[in-house]
Amino acid sequence: MEQLPSVVIVGRPNVGKSTLFNRITGQRRAIVGDEPGITRDRNYGTGEWQGRSFQLVDTGGMIAGDAAQIPTQIVAQAKVAIDDAAMVIMVVDGRSELTANDVELARLLLRTGKPLVLAVNKIDTPRLEAQISDYFSLGISKVIPISAEHSAGVDDLLDEITAGFEISTEEEPAREEINVAIIGRPNVGKSTLLNRLAGAERSIVSQVPGTTRDAVDTLVEQGGIAYRLVDTAGIRRKGKTSLMAEKLSVVMARRHMRLCDVALLLLSAPDGVIALDATIAGYASESGKSVIVVVNKWDQVERSRQAAREFLNDINQKFKFLDYAPKLFISAKTGYGVKKILSEVKEVYTSRRTRIPTAELNRFLQSIDLERASTPYGRRPKIYYMTQSNASPPTFVLFTDQARRLHFSFERFLVNQIRSKFGFRGSPIIIKQRMHH
Repeated sequence: MEQLPSVVIVGRPNVGKSTLFNRITGQRRAIVGDEPGITRDRNYGTGEWQGRSFQLVDTGGMIAGDAAQIPTQIVAQAKVAIDDAAMVIMVVDGRSELTANDVELARLLLRTGKPLVLAVNKIDTPRLEAQISDYFSLGISKVIPISAEHSAGVDDLLDEITAGFEISTEEEPAREEINVAIIGRPNVGKSTLLNRLAGAERSIVSQVPGTTRDAVDTLVEQGGIAYRLVDTAGIRRKGKTSLMAEKLSVVMARRHMRLCDVALLLLSAPDGVIALDATIAGYASESGKSVIVVVNKWDQVERSRQAAREFLNDINQKFKFLDYAPKLFISAKTGYGVKKILSEVKEVYTSRRTRIPTAELNRFLQSIDLERASTPYGRRPKIYYMTQSNASPPTFVLFTDQARRLHFSFERFLVNQIRSKFGFRGSPIIIKQRMHH
């Protein structure tokens, strides 16, 4: 295993070094007690960004109490880490004035000759560039405003620090598997669809014991991508009443929603959309997973444009909350339309994991006409900026001048605008709001 490049976080106390460390390594270790040995292992973690892996070192816990105030001590005690570093991140607190200690620390770090990036933390407002420009006075040419707590700007920081690192070439990367759950009430054709998807692919891998004890997952490969189909169908117990089967279908749908990336919600064309379908659709939409609505048994009804349009209207009426889900019309029995399913799954899965850089989001924000958004009460919130805090599902944080929740219609307007600009086909979009002080 080749040695990973080392990235070292340095800064005065309480500037947010540990928060940044946790944000990058993805560790949310709850233990920050004073027990001996606890902080020791908190200093080292591994980060990975765009296929580049690195070791991350937080010098926060290495330095004894009072010494932490004195730049020469900070550098001396973290010397070993700094000597090995491929890159040093100096963190300062963007909410308070630069101190003499910051200036001194920057001077000492510059003298080491190591590549340096200055992370100005706790900037969770679109502070003017002018204010950022104060920080250039430290002499570090790369200055990146971040909010470690809200993960704003952290992607830009990671782009910067990993730019020169090798893309990790571990032996054969693990093949990506997309987990697909086929959900729906009894007798809509889940087993038939599963068999059709599995049988249609000659390169069927094998049946592997499933995530639930009584289901067997099927791995199907298409175009180099493995799809793990979690079968929720094979759970029919003999002799159980149909009511029991219906209840079970809801329980299993919920369980499988937790395990999948994309859910295929199966409906039966001859039956139309019934109450139980709507219940399961409700759970699917609450799960935060991507959803594709698949209308099966399309061979058993009059197949015309008109019929499809009416059925679509019915779905849209009854599943208002799943307006983002693509709708496919198929017949699992005859194979009609089945070919489209996996390529649609792939597209939906990819768009679910898209991340949009903060700068691009803010350009987008300036381009949309917020005046068009209706806000039934009070005034329209002022949006200072937005950032994407998560993918899968895509989650956006808006910094506004209001503490109260955005009105639902304003939120919907925004989600529709994000969709028309960036896609996110098949995936719910979550909007969170923070008041910016």
